Amino acid sequence: MPKLGMEPIRRAALVKATIDVIGAQGSLDVTVSQIAKQAGMSSALAHHYFGGKDQIFLAAMHQILRDFGAEVRSALRAARTPRARAEALISASFAPSCFDPATVSAWMTLYAQATTQPDMHRLLLLYQRRLQSNLTHALRPLSLSPIEDAATLGALIDGLYLRAALARNTDPATAHATAMRALDRLTGANT
Repeated sequence: MPKLGMEPIRRAALVKATIDVIGAQGSLDVTVSQIAKQAGMSSALAHHYFGGKDQIFLAAMHQILRDFGAEVRSALRAARTPRARAEALISASFAPSCFDPATVSAWMTLYAQATTQPDMHRLLLLYQRRLQSNLTHALRPLSLSPIEDAATLGALIDGLYLRAALARNTDPATAHATAMRALDRLTGANT
């Protein structure tokens, strides 16, 4: 008989194992068996909790997005002005936690899978829409075209992240500084 309360613990272990295994492999070219072994359980139990590899990966990406959301909320708590809000969003996007090798592999996998998997496409759109919404809110008092400038800045953040993540030897601080300069240009700041 299963122990009560073990499901959330096992699910969390499988999510962490998924991130770790994808990080080590560098892609979603892993098996449920490898993930389950990393989590210290049987592949049958992994299938029981999630159904399959795609569902486990989606759960892992949801966790990464929750962690990123916590990073964003933490940065925004200290922001007292619209400019500080925009800077906080940029800083959270280039935080060291975003460049953990396993997290980078998961993001790269999400981008690749989003082209063919509807659930993954929806998850990527959710992230992009949230970033767009937060940037638009921050830029409204700073920009004549806050929606367009937020779209530009969001695309730049994603592109800079991809470049920095793929270069592996590039300092994320360079990408962060580039995004901050773009914010200055979009808002007409003189810094």
